Amino acid sequence: MSTVITGASGHLGRLVVDQLLAAGTPPEQVVATGRDTGKLAGLARIGVTVRRADFADPGSLDEAFAGADTMLLVSTTTVGERFDHARNAIDAARRAGVSRIVYTSILNASTARMTLADEHRRTEEYLRAGGSGFVILRNGWYLENYTDQLPMITQYHALLGSAHDGRVSAAARRDLAAAAAAVLTQDGHLGATYELGGAPFTLAELAATFSEVLGTHIGYRDMPVADYTATLTGAGLPPEMAAAVADADAGLARGELFTDRDDLVKLIGRPATTAHEAVQTAAAAVSAS
Repeated sequence: MSTVITGASGHLGRLVVDQLLAAGTPPEQVVATGRDTGKLAGLARIGVTVRRADFADPGSLDEAFAGADTMLLVSTTTVGERFDHARNAIDAARRAGVSRIVYTSILNASTARMTLADEHRRTEEYLRAGGSGFVILRNGWYLENYTDQLPMITQYHALLGSAHDGRVSAAARRDLAAAAAAVLTQDGHLGATYELGGAPFTLAELAATFSEVLGTHIGYRDMPVADYTATLTGAGLPPEMAAAVADADAGLARGELFTDRDDLVKLIGRPATTAHEAVQTAAAAVSAS
């Protein structure tokens, strides 16, 4: 029986595939799926089964999930379509006889009021009501959401946001991938909901971390949500994505991206990557490029 990883052409899904292989899972027992299988050619060359799966095309999913026992359902990124996509994938997995579905949700999905939480909450409810075995991984904000901004932060000497003094329990993608790989390969997780986050910080504290690592002053500039949305749109984000990101910062200010649980550390069996380590890594990568 095989394990299907959806969204394997994306950042998180590919990291999970890599983690499974590194842990000794035979390549032939891993099915990597994505809309564009050309992006998965490297995995096919090392023996991983590669199949096309487009959540917006339910007809592609039955073949993609055939013969699988376990599936990691990585949530899609299209705002407003996530629930429909996830429902298509869950229905297809059930038709294929998948006995365990692991879903990547968002921190505090059952109580958070941010726009991004709504579709995750609906997906969790649909998954729980269906009778299949499940595990829910409520992933925190990625540290990469901040470190990927390094060129702009360096240029303007500022980190922008609408988070006030809220704390965010951000985590590195590789740590969240390691947690997913652990759940996929271990027993004892069925029915569990994990809140996954790293050591929390405010955005002012993160700006201070950037300052320390870069050796130059980086300030945190807090903005009204509408102004932050306009700034993100002006920087090139699609309007609906810019609105969702700024709304998430408002949720961050309300504590919706914070957790004091140590689920992540317990699952990966080591300390989580810190913001300081993530910024150091990002700065070194920029210097080397």
